[in-house]
Parts: sequence; structure tokens; C-alpha cells
Amino acid sequence: MNTKIIDQFIDHLWLEDGLSKNTLNSYRFDLTLFADWLSKDGNIDLIHVSQLEIQQYLAYKFPTSQARSISRLLATLRRLYRFLLREKKIDQDPTLKIQSPKTPKTLPKSLNEAEVESLLSAPNLKSPMGIRDKAMLELLYACGLRVTELVSILLTEVIISDGVVRVTGKGNKTRLVPMGEEAVEFVQQYIADARHNILRKKTSKYLFVTARGSAMTRQAFWYLIKKYALVANIDIPLSPHVLRHAFATHLINHGADLRVVQMLLGHSDISTTQIYTHVARERLKKIHQEHHPRG
Repeated sequence: MNTKIIDQFIDHLWLEDGLSKNTLNSYRFDLTLFADWLSKDGNIDLIHVSQLEIQQYLAYKFPTSQARSISRLLATLRRLYRFLLREKKIDQDPTLKIQSPKTPKTLPKSLNEAEVESLLSAPNLKSPMGIRDKAMLELLYACGLRVTELVSILLTEVIISDGVVRVTGKGNKTRLVPMGEEAVEFVQQYIADARHNILRKKTSKYLFVTARGSAMTRQAFWYLIKKYALVANIDIPLSPHVLRHAFATHLINHGADLRVVQMLLGHSDISTTQIYTHVARERLKKIHQEHHPRG
């Protein structure tokens, strides 16, 4: 019974939201653990769960889990029982009156604009690899891409004449993102010359390639960004995702509308984007403390 219900729910999520395999596996894992606990604790199936059993399970998980994990688990259970309610398999939602634990707002690490400039200036433009790396860094920052999105871009998805790139994000959702003048200039330079020199006589459908003729990998680019952080004398822990945070933070600092930033980042929910308003607020508070006589 429980396995059948979980399978139906996962199929529903895949059809409705087009979620990735990893996300669907996470849902399945959480629900299987819950179903196993129910069967061991009182031989109860997922259909006949009450609010009390869910609260007892959350209390059971709480000592070994972070508040954020508990919130995610409760969100999974809420989706399951709303689905079962719509399918008329249950009469009421047992999660309706359960409150999520408060989770601390963690501000993502970011770079200031001077640090970004230093990082983007680090590659050696006298070599084809340097031009490739420069184009990748410029595009990552100009478009606020996830690293997986960056390395997955196809050559045919770059429209230089319009200054946009077609990006495939989470759940295979695509979006068109403007590149900006600097990124367009270096991507065009890379495509026109450096890419051919790197590939030599090999071919690839991907925009960013290695000398072996394969697509740049997430791991390889992670090492590259670490290397350029050293060249730029940036001493905070740096990853490709930090440039995505810098992209969003700098847009909001310069007055960009939150909905626009949400669209550019490819966030399905604006609450995910709202963290950057906190980043901007913290920056303003820091400036006030440093420069105001009563700070």
C-alpha cells in the first residue's frame, strides 16, 4: 500500500513539475523512511495517518536533524497529503495545523564589485584557454548561472546578435538570459578563435570545451575558479555559486526589481530570491556602521 502511494505521488510530481531525478529521489527517500517508521511504530499506513503521528515523527527526527531539514521534510509531507486530498483518498489534510520550525536566515557568501573585477581580470588572454576561462567567468557573472547550467550550454544556444543565451535550469526549464556587452564580447572572441584552437580538429556540440574535445565539467571549472581566486588575491572560500550570489546581490544593490532577479536566476518561487534583499540590507547596515558618526 505505502509503496504504491509513494509511486503514484512521485509520478504526479514528475508529470506536474518536471522535477529532476535527484529531487524525486529525495522525496521518495523521505517518504519511505516515514512509511517505515509508521509500520514499525504502530503498523499504520500513509493513508490513515493523523496529525499526532506526524508530530511524533517530527519530534523523533528533530534531535538528529537541523531545523531546515525538518522544514523540508514537513514540506514533502504537505505535498503528499494535498495530493491525496485532491485524489479523494483522504478526507482531511493531517498536516494542515502543523507549523514549520523557524529556520535562521543564512546570508549567502558573495563578492564585492571590486573583487569580481579582479577575478574577471585574472585569466591570461594571450592563450586560447585563458580566453575560454575569461568567457566562462564573464558569462557566469553576467547571467547569474548555476555552474551546471554554464557547462551544459550548447553552441547553438548562444545568440550573439541578440546578446542572449538559452539556459536549461532545474526541472529542464529553459529561460533566455541577456549576456551584457562584456560577456558578449568575450564569448564572441572565444567562439571565433580560441574554441577552434582548443578543439583543433575535434568537434563538440557544447559551447565550453576542453582540449580532449569534451565539455567542460563542473569539477574542472571549480578548480579553475579556485586558481583564479589565488591570482586575484581573493581569500574568501570561492566557488562558482559565489558569482551567482554576487550577480543577484549587485543587481539588487543597484535597484533591480526582485521579480526581474527571480526570472534571471530561474527561481520558481520568489521566496528563494528574497534572501538577496537581506544581503543588500546587511551591506547597507555595514556601510552605516563604518561611516556614520553614530554608527
